[in-house]
Amino acid sequence: MGRTFKIFSLLLLLWLIGCSKESTQQSKEEDKKDNGGENDPIIKFIQDNKKNENVAFSMHWNDQNVVDINSNKALPLASTAKIIVAIEYANQAAESLIDPREEIALEELNKYYLPYTDGGAHEAWLDQFENSTESVSLEEIAKGMIGYSSNANTDYLIEKLGLDAINNRVNELNLTHHEPLYPFTSTLWIGHHLLNEGVEEEDLVESLRNMSDEAYRNTSRRIFDEWQKTPLTDQEKMDGLEVLTMDIQRVWSDRLPKASTNDYTQIMKKLNGKDYYSEQVHSYLDPVMEQMMNNPVYQTVAEHVGFKGGSTAFVLTMSMYATDNKGNQMEMAFFSNDLNSEEFELLSEQISNFQVKLLTEETFRDEVQEQLNK
Repeated sequence: MGRTFKIFSLLLLLWLIGCSKESTQQSKEEDKKDNGGENDPIIKFIQDNKKNENVAFSMHWNDQNVVDINSNKALPLASTAKIIVAIEYANQAAESLIDPREEIALEELNKYYLPYTDGGAHEAWLDQFENSTESVSLEEIAKGMIGYSSNANTDYLIEKLGLDAINNRVNELNLTHHEPLYPFTSTLWIGHHLLNEGVEEEDLVESLRNMSDEAYRNTSRRIFDEWQKTPLTDQEKMDGLEVLTMDIQRVWSDRLPKASTNDYTQIMKKLNGKDYYSEQVHSYLDPVMEQMMNNPVYQTVAEHVGFKGGSTAFVLTMSMYATDNKGNQMEMAFFSNDLNSEEFELLSEQISNFQVKLLTEETFRDEVQEQLNK
């Protein structure tokens, strides 16, 4: 059984990509080996896949549209969608609807924690605290949602902020292709829920695929509401994981909320300019979104950098904004779907290098523009 759960931890991945000190140092080392954008694996991947619309890439530099590949194609977001939750958190904090200093019992987060389903993100976040810690601030929970990509933290914030308020924020941002958000962890439980309602195991994948979007979202919300009243026991959580076969995971990945890279470059522009939301909103939002600035590599090249990435076994996404130390502004979003294991490994290893070079190397940006606009 332990071996099976290790497989789950590798496959159900929704973590922040390319944010560690090791990743950015590796990027700098790889830069020295590169011969320019012509041989860049990310560029080649985009070129090879742009016609099948399983990849989208948008990049702006100083308000100029540098690259625009399938930018209006809606693709699964994975954890990149958590940016919306962070924005709503900051707005409610600025309006004094919530207090970022409020202490929240870790036991409250445990209601939404499903072991082996987030690549170890939640446990990694917890490891920074003393073993005796019983509560953390709401701000730390929000930081853990973005910096570590904890799904449990995200779903707690969805409970705290209100799902309707979060989705109203999508409307306020005027995002053309963005689908409504719904809870992360309870969605993994829909298959288990259907089995309890009498669906046969051999019919489960088809039943999940055939659910309407409204039914799928409502079922996720209903499970989410039930967990608030009656949280799962540890044993119930472990038993429920048995349902998460690769076929079930694929349906779950395909049905994650979707949006376009155009949507997310618009969001990045609003956050980068610091003039769409108030200074007070940014006083709560920037410490959450700009944790990459704790990395010395980015401190040397940028005034601020905000980033969130996400992935499943089949999806890799990221969205980023930055203002460099010369005042140049960059916004970008990269979404990919229907990846095989080799493609996933390639993108995971190379995306950090790609984003650093786009920010720091003019010749590389020129090469990207030339190669991808052919």
